[in-house]
Amino acid sequence: MKLTDAIFQDADKARQFMEAERWPNGPYCPHCGNSDRDKITGLKGKAHRPGLYQCAECREQFTVTVGTVYERSKVPLNKWLLAIYLMSAGKKGTSAHQIGRTLGVTYKTAWFMCHRIRESMRDDSPSALGGSGQIVEADETYFGKYDTPRERKTPRRGVMPTKGGNSGPANKRAIVALVERGGNVRTFHVAVADKVTVQGIVAANIDRESRLHTDESKLYTGAADHFFTHETVKHSAKEYVRGDVHTNTAEGYFSIFKRGMKGVYQHCAEKHLHRYLAEFDFRYNTRTRLGFTDGERAALAIKGAAGKRLTYRPSH
Repeated sequence: MKLTDAIFQDADKARQFMEAERWPNGPYCPHCGNSDRDKITGLKGKAHRPGLYQCAECREQFTVTVGTVYERSKVPLNKWLLAIYLMSAGKKGTSAHQIGRTLGVTYKTAWFMCHRIRESMRDDSPSALGGSGQIVEADETYFGKYDTPRERKTPRRGVMPTKGGNSGPANKRAIVALVERGGNVRTFHVAVADKVTVQGIVAANIDRESRLHTDESKLYTGAADHFFTHETVKHSAKEYVRGDVHTNTAEGYFSIFKRGMKGVYQHCAEKHLHRYLAEFDFRYNTRTRLGFTDGERAALAIKGAAGKRLTYRPSH
């Protein structure tokens, strides 16, 4: 089923699109997992809202939004679908204020919708990056100040160093990125970008047969023992490329992320930073160069909403 203007204007057509994307083989019960079509009945009539089903196994009723980040939302599905499309299509993101003006909802509603959509964009089961003969770049950046300022200390003898030998740029949030050359990216917001933390992330997320490319940071000392090769460029000596060795792909990703955060979102609380990273990772991993269209990207975000909930108050 293709995205059309009618889907963004009609709640029933939007629901049908979501059902086709989430249930390509027919509806299944999110309560008990029953997928037997003979035991799932579509409830019709004035007494039932459109898209309501009942499972004969557990006797529970459900719609396409049950068991997703959209569950219990009173926002019409066509507005949800338009918000998903806008956030999927904008390379550097779309602000909640813009979403609110476009959909005709309050800023508070648009803000919560955006965070739910970011949750649906999060990859639950990522595979290892790289592989035999493939290049993975690792780099760190610092963006935005800590919500609670932290004291910067010089490490004691025997304490694993950070990139510059201190505790990193004062009061800045640390972000670690792993970028597969020509492939996917995976980013992490860490409390402190020290050697133990960064090398733990690198070892857990990169295939051991990969070629690891980094700068001369002390954070990656000893990484050659865990990968096929570990090659570096020396930025302090103005060496940025040596043959095919560089970290320019990671730097390019950071550029997109920072321009989006500064120019579009402008402010982000530290506790939400991982959701913004998930959003930028999702768009990068489904970019046009890899063969994805805006519609396909939006459809993937819809599928990613299943099995997730995001509430900012206790569920009842």
